[in-house]
Amino acid sequence: MHRQNRTGDFVQDIFKLLPEDLRKHKDGLKKNIQAAVNASLVKMELVTREEFDIQAELLSKTRALLDKLEKKVTQLESQLADDDR
Repeated sequence: MHRQNRTGDFVQDIFKLLPEDLRKHKDGLKKNIQAAVNASLVKMELVTREEFDIQAELLSKTRALLDKLEKKVTQLESQLADDDR
């Protein structure tokens, strides 16, 4: 819904830039511009801020786990090297 409001505002801004004689066809133009904007956004495969934040948090947790595992592997490799001596 929020995205719809923002695209609607964007369409309004575009409509204001049109010459006066084209504004006579307001309803048809508005629908076509809105459809073109929506189609372009769909092709861009954009995500919402909420989806982005969730993925960023997941990536952060994954990075922390990876760092922890890398330290553990380094410790185990060190122990194996000490045992071989």
